[in-house]
Amino acid sequence: MSTALEKADALADSRQRRSGGREARRALRSAPLAEDVRPVRPGLEGGRYKPLTQNDLERIHEAVLTVLETVGFGNPIPSTIEALTRVGCEYSADGRIRFPRNLVLATIRSAARNITLYGQDPRHDLLVQGSRVHYGTAGAAVHLVDVEKREYRESLLQDIYDAARIVDGLDNIHFFQRPMVPRDIPDPLAMDFNTLYACVTGTSKHVGTSFTVRENVAPALEMLYAIAGGEENFRARPFVSNSNCFVVPPMKFAEDACGVLEACVAGGIPILLLSAGQAGATAPAAIAGAVVQAVAEVLAGLVYVNALKPGHPAIFGTWPFVSDLRTGAMSGGSAEQALLTAACAQMAQFYDLPGGSAAGMADSKLPDIQSGFEKGITNVMAGLSGLNLVYEAAGMHASLLGFCLESLIIDNDMLGYCQRCVRGVEVSEAALSIDTIADVCLNGPGHYLGNAQTLALMQTEYFYPAVGDRFSPKEWNERGKPDILQRAIAEKKRVLSSHFPRHISRLLDERLRNRFGELIALPRAAMGA
Repeated sequence: MSTALEKADALADSRQRRSGGREARRALRSAPLAEDVRPVRPGLEGGRYKPLTQNDLERIHEAVLTVLETVGFGNPIPSTIEALTRVGCEYSADGRIRFPRNLVLATIRSAARNITLYGQDPRHDLLVQGSRVHYGTAGAAVHLVDVEKREYRESLLQDIYDAARIVDGLDNIHFFQRPMVPRDIPDPLAMDFNTLYACVTGTSKHVGTSFTVRENVAPALEMLYAIAGGEENFRARPFVSNSNCFVVPPMKFAEDACGVLEACVAGGIPILLLSAGQAGATAPAAIAGAVVQAVAEVLAGLVYVNALKPGHPAIFGTWPFVSDLRTGAMSGGSAEQALLTAACAQMAQFYDLPGGSAAGMADSKLPDIQSGFEKGITNVMAGLSGLNLVYEAAGMHASLLGFCLESLIIDNDMLGYCQRCVRGVEVSEAALSIDTIADVCLNGPGHYLGNAQTLALMQTEYFYPAVGDRFSPKEWNERGKPDILQRAIAEKKRVLSSHFPRHISRLLDERLRNRFGELIALPRAAMGA
């Protein structure tokens, strides 16, 4: 049986034989569209899915304030104690810092909102507000998934650079946060510096990165200021944010990360305040309890950042993970993870704070059917909930232990589907189609295949996958029975052999290499030089 698109092609063939045929029309449909008419694009408004009622939100909020005021945080370093007690927190004899509810509420009211995560290229700037949705990568995987050998190997610095330049050309992955750890660089300073270098040279999209200790921030800032053309320029448009695990769940400060946070705030880097408790292990097994702890931990971080610099851009990064309680292992692709992420998105909107959480962390080890349904469910629920920044949305496997370059390409299609669901259904006078229905039914030809409305909406209303298979069985057979993984492998090889971003000029890169010497480990040859 012919598909609707094949019927449309046949009809068009009969009307316009000189058009170049089916392939020419398909190429025309695939041509880039203007940003404002694309069927999916960064920042579509979500928020239609709400797992929590208003009463639920208020009860969680009250529980959060109670926990912060009565339990507080342990293990603060001296600079943390000084900053927080200066704004009204209480440092008790038991070594814990407690947060008065009025201070927490005042911080929420005055915290930065409607922030922009900048790209090196302004066309990649992301306005983070309300329920605008953006998808990106993240993680600290220690393995790269080799799909052709069906093996895991240690991840390398080259893999981070390769992932960045693949993402650089994928429309539906909007930002790039470091997804892997370079296992070939054991020194912490060299690891932090080269991770950032590989990211910012590999893509002009916004980059997120981490630092091991406070001292490693200074050389990174020097590099970023140089790329921006000066410190003032970077502070005006910071194109890198710091993913900061300042908390060790449950409810303790992480000493090294707190030092990093302070250095990044001083240097003008936006902060992703990241709380990553694991339900049933380092957070309550009850989903509502895991949300309470995550929100409490992140709000403590928000007070901390604003004590250092009022109004500094900070992302409400509630990232509670899920345990498989039979084994204790993390289960990033679970239905419970999808619910947790959506609930955290609602809490960010409850406070009107820019929110970021994790989805897309498949438990599956390979880009297979299990990976598809785990990523699709968790990512679409995150988007429908209106989560501003969906981290770890693409490429991740084995509950954050493995990262796959081919999956970036496949997941780009999947995220296009998710965004189309987020966009929802337009109900306007034109979309209701009364006149179109009347014309087709009363005046012929009894179908909509060649109708002006159909042709006008083909590209602007409908999303088409880049590597997903929509061929008829006959055409699929004629093309050699390709599967999506084969197409992704071929596309990965094409991109990695041809796409070497030059948003950082060779002259500037030469200056960076002269300044930092052997600290830069990525050879020019690996960058197409």
